[in-house]
Amino acid sequence: MKIIVTGAAGMLGRAVVAHCTTAGDTITAFDHATLDIANEIELNVAFEQAEPDVLINCAAWTDVDGCESDPVRARVTNAQGPELLAKACCRFGTQLITISTDYVFDGEKDGFYTQRDQPNPQSIYGNSKLEGERRAQATWARTIVVRSGYIFGTGGKNFLSTLIDRARQGQKLRAISDSLGTPTYAPHLAQGLYRLAQTDLPGIYHVVNSGDGTSFAGFARFALAVAGLDQDLVEDISLASLIRPAQRPRNSRLRCVLSPALGLAPLPSWQDAAGQFLETPSNMRPSRRPFQ
Repeated sequence: MKIIVTGAAGMLGRAVVAHCTTAGDTITAFDHATLDIANEIELNVAFEQAEPDVLINCAAWTDVDGCESDPVRARVTNAQGPELLAKACCRFGTQLITISTDYVFDGEKDGFYTQRDQPNPQSIYGNSKLEGERRAQATWARTIVVRSGYIFGTGGKNFLSTLIDRARQGQKLRAISDSLGTPTYAPHLAQGLYRLAQTDLPGIYHVVNSGDGTSFAGFARFALAVAGLDQDLVEDISLASLIRPAQRPRNSRLRCVLSPALGLAPLPSWQDAAGQFLETPSNMRPSRRPFQ
């Protein structure tokens, strides 16, 4: 396949490019500096040159609090961008896969959110991503929307390597204990996206590592245990104790009702995924980003 990957410099974008390259596909990768997904002229040029069979859109503005202070930018990138990508895909007959978020839900449900649940985002970020889903689907029939969350991996805000680095220095780690999600390893998510590209069945899919999910505090303690470090360094804090501009869902665990029906195998457990990440020496280099 000939595949365009947008947002290729980000954590997920890098994983998608790596997976598709290993699979032997022809990849055209764009970061924000080389392609603005909200610029229709740039998109047309990119499509004419690459003639893609599939476009995987990993580009987004994911600064949840930043979106609260700049809703215009949030809508341009997260809503208008996917719509323009869908228009270009429609003109060229290209399959579109665009990434959305667990933040389209309000977090009031106790169990897992599936495609049967009604979105009710509580932040500008969540609203802009939901609008992007709907605009893309309304514009081009061959659109696949993939919701995921708690994504970790190489590059970006590297939660795991940061906490391991600080724990080795004996520093206390404050982590939220009353907010739940489903951790998802970027290379595994990339595998899931690739499988969906092969099926070419439009719709909304929830793609996350398997398991019951966990809190950031639970995630941190598990990682420290795997690394042979002191789990008591993790200090539980509540979601409400962090005064942030944007509201986060208390529970955003995801499960897909479509994948089993299509015969798509579940991703490995988040525990196995975290262990795989921690066993890679390059991921354990000290991070300059603060633990959050």
